[in-house]
Amino acid sequence: MAARIFREDKNAMQSGKARTGRWVLEHESGSRRRPDPLMGWSGGADTQTQVLLTFPSLEAAKAYAEREGIDAHVVPPADRKLKLQSYADNFR
Repeated sequence: MAARIFREDKNAMQSGKARTGRWVLEHESGSRRRPDPLMGWSGGADTQTQVLLTFPSLEAAKAYAEREGIDAHVVPPADRKLKLQSYADNFR
């Protein structure tokens, strides 16, 4: 069973940074997703993809994956790029 460990990003709908330091372990799908013939939604029989585990640090997430025998890879967090501008730049 494979999984990926990544750090949660800031919610795009809010300006706050709450819950951005948490690390998430997300299981990867082991089977192909197929469209439902009636509704057309894509789905599969793998229920592990619905499970998201959060951890306070990367080391805790790695330790859990190793203890449970999960083959996990770490996705490094993206660097934040700030676009600094003044209010007067809106009128140029």
